[in-house]
Amino acid sequence: QVRLVESGGDSVQPGGALRLSCVASGYNNPNRCVAWFRRRSIQKGREGLASLHPGATTASYDASVKGRFTMSTDNTKMKFELQMNNLEPGDTGLYLCATTLVRDVDGSCPLDVSRYLYWGQGTQVNVSS
Repeated sequence: QVRLVESGGDSVQPGGALRLSCVASGYNNPNRCVAWFRRRSIQKGREGLASLHPGATTASYDASVKGRFTMSTDNTKMKFELQMNNLEPGDTGLYLCATTLVRDVDGSCPLDVSRYLYWGQGTQVNVSS
């Protein structure tokens, strides 16, 4: 059974940094993409932030976080981290990781929520002064 567990959420001031972690288990397929999503409120949908294939050297990012967020994985390829720098109040929300076997036509990992089947419960990030 595929399982994803996020951690690392906290309350920080604008300009601060956080490092989120997503630990995956229940599969051994090395071709799974993993992505981070954010849900700012119950009324708003989940927005894709960063996606990574374990065999890739770099992640794909949404324009809203490119240059501030960095997604990486470790040697196990089952732990994925999201380093978030220069946080803004607009970054407040529930951060979730998800995994899929689906790729975009160019072979990259998608940031489309509809392409992801397995999800974690999320970790809350609050950015305010």
